[in-house]
Amino acid sequence: MENVKVVIWGLGAMGSGMARMLMEKKGVDIVGAIDIGAKVGKPIFEVIGQEYAEKENITVGTVEEYIKPEIADVVLLCTDSFVKTAFDKIKLILENKMNVITSAEEMAYPKAQQPELAEQIDQLAKENGVSVLGTGINPGHIMDLLVLVMTGACVDVKHITSRRVNSLSPFGAAVMEEQGIGITVEEFEAGKASGELAGHVGFAESVTMMADALGVKLDNINLSMEPIVTDVDRKAPHGEAKAGEVAGVSMQAAGIVNGEEFFTMDHPQQIEPEQVGIQTGDYVIIDGSPSINLMNTPEVEGGLGTIAMCVNMIPKIINARPGLRTMIDLPVPHAILGDFRDQIEPECKIVK
Repeated sequence: MENVKVVIWGLGAMGSGMARMLMEKKGVDIVGAIDIGAKVGKPIFEVIGQEYAEKENITVGTVEEYIKPEIADVVLLCTDSFVKTAFDKIKLILENKMNVITSAEEMAYPKAQQPELAEQIDQLAKENGVSVLGTGINPGHIMDLLVLVMTGACVDVKHITSRRVNSLSPFGAAVMEEQGIGITVEEFEAGKASGELAGHVGFAESVTMMADALGVKLDNINLSMEPIVTDVDRKAPHGEAKAGEVAGVSMQAAGIVNGEEFFTMDHPQQIEPEQVGIQTGDYVIIDGSPSINLMNTPEVEGGLGTIAMCVNMIPKIINARPGLRTMIDLPVPHAILGDFRDQIEPECKIVK
């Protein structure tokens, strides 16, 4: 069997990390990389800052060069957070008959907020015999899929609390902008009021995915977002905040079922939390039969977790039935320590 072939679209912090991870894996090749500006025309080893023996040092190119039939089995799309902004790219990939895994947070469960676009994506994928998945560490794993896995041991569930206290430092410039890192409190409040400040993207997707999986009907989802203001200067690789500026966002969501709060989501995230004595961690608390209290501290690092989820799901999306898929449709994610080709079902065609 030929190696699995991958194109990476977007070589920011996440896309570059996925490239480095793939370079270390067996049975998989990066055959194309897409970006804009100064990165175009450069060798990928230069862009990701590392060389790999016996791996091809491909040139970073344009969409026209690498999004066309028979180039790759999967495109890792690492450019957007929202369904609307990712849609045209996903459409183009699907029309060229390649599977898609995207780190766009809303794509983790796009029907939550964009049901019409979700239906279009599903139809396009089916027409072209390929599949689409949105995933990452959150949404896609920690605050939703992990919760659902733990409910598998429950006879009954009365209430769910999903809490993630995490560092934003590993993420790229786009996430820094979405969280308002380095702006004033006044700018934060103005951005929140206008809707221009996204904060954490994915609560609606996580809550809706969990509700659909559990078979409960949501009345509505209530969201809140408050700034985390730093008392000291903080600097991360892709963003910084001086004393008095916004260093992160504290977000909560309440999923209401039958008039009562059934899902409680709590997600404070900021750059360099350890600098001010904040202990990161992931927590799943289920009031049920039996009750469950799961804690992991420090957090699963967001950057590495997102990179790993997208890469480790490559065989799953190749094996999947054509269409729009989510993490509750596919087999349980896991690390791949051996050859990627061994994970591909015999009946699944890969590019030669």
